[in-house]
Amino acid sequence: MNIFVLLKRTFDTEEKITISAGRISEDGAEFIINPYDEYAVEEAIQVRDKLGGEVTVITVGTEDSDKELRTALAMGADKAVLINTEDDLENGDQFTTAQIISEYLKDKDVDLILAGNVAIDGGSGQVGPRVAENLEIPYVTTITKLDIEDDTVTVVRDVEGDTETIETTLPLLVTCQQGLNEPRYPSLPGIMKAKKKPLEELELDDLDLDEEDVLAKTKTIEIYLPPKKEAGKVLEGEIADQVVELVSLLHREAKVI
Repeated sequence: MNIFVLLKRTFDTEEKITISAGRISEDGAEFIINPYDEYAVEEAIQVRDKLGGEVTVITVGTEDSDKELRTALAMGADKAVLINTEDDLENGDQFTTAQIISEYLKDKDVDLILAGNVAIDGGSGQVGPRVAENLEIPYVTTITKLDIEDDTVTVVRDVEGDTETIETTLPLLVTCQQGLNEPRYPSLPGIMKAKKKPLEELELDDLDLDEEDVLAKTKTIEIYLPPKKEAGKVLEGEIADQVVELVSLLHREAKVI
């Protein structure tokens, strides 16, 4: 079984993030594998170990993504592919990424593609579904369980306050949600083996793509941190008086009633 994982290098949002001139400053920032993509890597490894095959991890970015790809290899992926756009693209968006990945995959013998449900830095959740649409294969988002029997796939996915069970077929793309599995930490032997595993680096020219083919459809005007929350108010006195004051505050200051 040929299994591909779409991986993104993201800021570690548990570390301090600095905004400068309407952009996130990379100086001193920590980068990690997008946490939802870790569920995808783990599930891919488990499927391979159960059914056989090979796991290839793909990312679109710069040479700095090498670290995150090596981490995925240390977790147990077999191969990694970096499509380096540093010299070809100044800006990109979800459309850009999906077009590039789709072009890479279009001639591959694909059985299963896994991606994170969303990226924690953008949260659009578009890349996986866009790739599936481009490749004309079915896709299921926000999955929490995956069972494969021959070419039949049974998937459980999150819906509003409940779950939904879907039966579909391979080839298939799924996006992975918390609860699907518990991603493993790279072991020391895994880290050592990762150094010898193949990591292929490609550019747009290698995919017969021009910059015009993947121009971003959106533009980020500005990034800013949310305003600091003001201190809350503690109401005192008799309950009846507190109720009157609360209603007044909700009407005059909060303007919610």
